Amino acid sequence: MFTIDWKPNKSSPVPLHIQITDFIKEKITNGEWTVGYKLPPQRILSKALGVNRSTVVTAYEELTAEGLIEGKSGSGTRVINNTWNLLATTAPPNWSSYVNLGIHKPNLPTIQEINQAEFIPGIIRLGTGELSPNLIPSTSLKKVFNKLSSREITHGYQEPKGLLPLREQVADYLKTIGIQTSPSSILIVSGALQAIQLISVGLLHKGSIVLTEKPSYLHSLNVFQSAGMNLIGVPLDKEGIQISQIPNYKRQHRAALLYTIPTFHNPTGTLMTVERRNQLLNICQQEQLPLIEDDVYRELWLDENPPIPMKASDNNGLVLYLGSLSKSLSPGLRIGWIVGPEPVIEHLADIKMQTDYGSSSISQWVAEALLSSGLYYQHLSEVRKELRTRRDFTLNTLNKYFSDLAVWDKPTGGFYIWLHLLPSISIRKLFESALSEGILLNPGNVYDNTAEQYLRISYSYASLPNIEDSLRRLSNIVKTITK
Repeated sequence: MFTIDWKPNKSSPVPLHIQITDFIKEKITNGEWTVGYKLPPQRILSKALGVNRSTVVTAYEELTAEGLIEGKSGSGTRVINNTWNLLATTAPPNWSSYVNLGIHKPNLPTIQEINQAEFIPGIIRLGTGELSPNLIPSTSLKKVFNKLSSREITHGYQEPKGLLPLREQVADYLKTIGIQTSPSSILIVSGALQAIQLISVGLLHKGSIVLTEKPSYLHSLNVFQSAGMNLIGVPLDKEGIQISQIPNYKRQHRAALLYTIPTFHNPTGTLMTVERRNQLLNICQQEQLPLIEDDVYRELWLDENPPIPMKASDNNGLVLYLGSLSKSLSPGLRIGWIVGPEPVIEHLADIKMQTDYGSSSISQWVAEALLSSGLYYQHLSEVRKELRTRRDFTLNTLNKYFSDLAVWDKPTGGFYIWLHLLPSISIRKLFESALSEGILLNPGNVYDNTAEQYLRISYSYASLPNIEDSLRRLSNIVKTITK
């Protein structure tokens, strides 16, 4: 998806094609669109600018005649020169080649489209995995900010593992869910995603195999792959990851570790049973297979408390436990934690210091105040109530519009409903058709390339009227495509 923050002035006496030509020249001259940059197709640019395609065609022709761009069949139109280079004897660097050779792989194309489309005014984000702005405790946050403004707090860098008072509060919280640990075994990170990045570069070597559920949120990222790792999916059923296959997968692929989201799994919403958790921990202990337990959705239970974490039963330091406030409190706070053996935590803390010199001090103080004051726990009670209402409303709406088009399970917590479409349909065509009507979807194939008939539906972000409106229109789109 191409976005642009400029549009031609249709009331100007300057012809539209000249305005567009000058705009692109400025982008090239300023070095924003460098040699090798691929310009958007004429159809896409004309739509973004709100002009006829012929206007863009004329602008491209003039830029081509001036030797600034070149169009080739099959590879699109690219910048081949800039106005300074026309006068110079040496060519400027081709930054596109650097981008392509960089170590960190780009997001999947669909994920890039989703990330950009989320900021289109008026878009209905039907798959977004975060709390609605209306569910973020603004009043509590203001109380905390006011309280901190009158306290003496440190605004400089914190020690490598993070703010000690915050780690003490996290240790106290962990005790309430069965995990006995000390602040020295906790590393404060900027969300669970950074925890995964630190683990990938700090504990694994290039070529390592990581086992995870299939489907899994991890498959929508290139975090491990960018560090030279490979993901292998293990099938998932209604009780969680199918542990009977893990020994074979471990030996066949020489897997280095296993990553799991046992509590309100992303994207399926599955809650791993107590029995399956015990079995998984036992299998991993037998196989000496380290386990990453990503538990960021734990506090978003809607019907009853979920089983205690596997980390609570880990007596051998096998489990690295991940928690976060991003899902349950606010994505903008960017505070999470890793719990593990002290040598591992110290090593990851050292790597974190090399990358960002510690998470935001202000965010850490805010998180500490929310936990120590009890405001966080008050918020959890309120947000569960709201999410329960949203879940039930979404399920009723699905029954109304999708009863003959899809099947799904009722989640008992988290954000997601894993919708299995019954008609055979092009998920790409559905994505594009919905987007053209202002509905942003999360297709299942970004979490598992074989999940072509699935959508991740979220009830946490869009308003209830928007959820009903978008699901009603989406059902009509599905019916139109399958005719």
